[in-house]
Amino acid sequence: MIKCRTILGVCLGTALFLAVSASAVEVSASSTGQPVLLSGENAAAVSEKPTKLLKEGVLRFGMHVSGMGKMDPHFAAGSQSRAFADMVFNGLLRYQPGNAPHIEPDLAESLPEFKMAGGRQIWTFHIRKGVIFHPGPQTAAYELTSDDVIYSLQKSADKKFCAYAGEYAGMSFRKTGPYTIQVILEQPLSPILFFPKFTNYAGGFIVSKRAIESMGYENFSKHPVGTGPFMFKDHIPGEKLVLSAHKTYFRGTPLLEGVELHFLEDIDRREAGFVNGDLDVIAVSGEGGWIERMEKMPGVNVETHGVGEVFTIYFNTQMVPLNDVRVRRAIAYALDREEFKKTTTARLVRDAYSPVPADFMPGGLTKTEIENLGLAYATDIERARRLMEAAGYPDGFSLDVVSSEKRIYRRVYEVLKAQLARIGIDCRITVESHANMHRLIRRDPRPVVIYAAWRPNADAYLTRFFHSDSIVVTGVKADTNFAHYKKVDRLIEDARLEIDPVKQVNLWGQAQIMVMNDMAAYPVMYTNQGYVRRAYVDYGHTLLSTMALYPQFTEKTRLRARAKITSHFQRTSIPLSGVTKIRHMPDISAFSRLAERAPER
Repeated sequence: MIKCRTILGVCLGTALFLAVSASAVEVSASSTGQPVLLSGENAAAVSEKPTKLLKEGVLRFGMHVSGMGKMDPHFAAGSQSRAFADMVFNGLLRYQPGNAPHIEPDLAESLPEFKMAGGRQIWTFHIRKGVIFHPGPQTAAYELTSDDVIYSLQKSADKKFCAYAGEYAGMSFRKTGPYTIQVILEQPLSPILFFPKFTNYAGGFIVSKRAIESMGYENFSKHPVGTGPFMFKDHIPGEKLVLSAHKTYFRGTPLLEGVELHFLEDIDRREAGFVNGDLDVIAVSGEGGWIERMEKMPGVNVETHGVGEVFTIYFNTQMVPLNDVRVRRAIAYALDREEFKKTTTARLVRDAYSPVPADFMPGGLTKTEIENLGLAYATDIERARRLMEAAGYPDGFSLDVVSSEKRIYRRVYEVLKAQLARIGIDCRITVESHANMHRLIRRDPRPVVIYAAWRPNADAYLTRFFHSDSIVVTGVKADTNFAHYKKVDRLIEDARLEIDPVKQVNLWGQAQIMVMNDMAAYPVMYTNQGYVRRAYVDYGHTLLSTMALYPQFTEKTRLRARAKITSHFQRTSIPLSGVTKIRHMPDISAFSRLAERAPER
């Protein structure tokens, strides 16, 4: 049996850091560093001394959505659904609260180990004893066993009952005891790709077999039953969702009595609720000056954290004139990341230099690595003009592009238009609704597409954006390969099957070097999540990065006695209702031939 601790090391306490053997890989915390803490100018007036906890504290959370999404955790996609699933359910493993992508045991007692038998990879999970499901409408509280785990995983592998069923293709699940299960893979996976499939994310959540069988799937979707620190209490469509504390939670009784998710898509209403003291935490606005205005309130903290959505510019490598690599490189040299970053508040934006974000996951390339490879494409207008002339376009050309009506998309496309005008390229922008933009860029090939996305691992980024099967319209599994790129299929596939994490990371690095050398895509920036909280809210963990797309409220989250809310803002009567990274430096010498440039003339 192969001990996974040779690949994944346990640090102090239960903190697990994804790490390859120390001789090959450096283990570090997220390079995003500490969260940005912005205290109001009068924040010092709010006591930082320990105060009495609220006896019946209910945290009120203002979300930037108009209503609740799916409550079946295996269909969670939007921020409200992911937050709900995070509080109500557990996985066999979990991302450390506030510290993704670091992984640790959750419902499992320890990290699984694998053995090879008959060419198949077999992972064994040992399940914690004494984990209790919430009581449901037709079921009493009861203890989790391997029957529930097997049932949940089989549900996750069924595309009728899980949006992420493809993640479990080629797997089978076997009960080997009341608290032990095995996962059998026909094609072995490295821990980097295997572990995330069994975390508290996507299809990894464990649901109650007894509850679903008792009340039926449709009713379960309206009143889910899990094992998490909070349990479903009430849902008022379009207004709020109410959770109550799970008193017998296996990690300890929550310090909060409950959580309310208020659906307030309009930033003015979210802000009004927060200013009035009707909300404790709200999602920020990226509008210029908004965060600075909130900073002026006493006793307020504004924090930003990952994971960040990566904005990337994709160039159609098969469409004239962008089928000429000199034209694509000319465009890259005409671009300026600093100008793009001004499209949103500096509190939320960070640089991105490779298609896979190095700050959040194994496989990305850092700024230093990209610069050492000669692939940074620092702004150089004269060089861009020489390339355009060499390609036969000294006077430029026109490009028709489609933007979303969303503020940040419009601004990013406007920056692109202004920058390309400097080398004679006229970008003609059509603005569509966000939904229609997504439909149009998938229906008809476009010369240039700007797309913001988060994906859970390097394989997902590279497969969905650069594998030929994913080419929009014509791909076997048409998805989001807007570049119509076809040169890295083998590297992506070899990396997916590689079980040595060091070799796997290097293969991902090679694929991205080819993409950047061919300038099929230009990574621009990533935008972090941002939330405002009252000083009396204590999340119970350091906030660096979360896969759940919100600050995470756990059994350790608490409210100190709420201070009287006073501020220089005029009180408004708008109602709330009714309306671990692995950093392995690729072998640059081995890749140097890939970075050689074609002559510019």
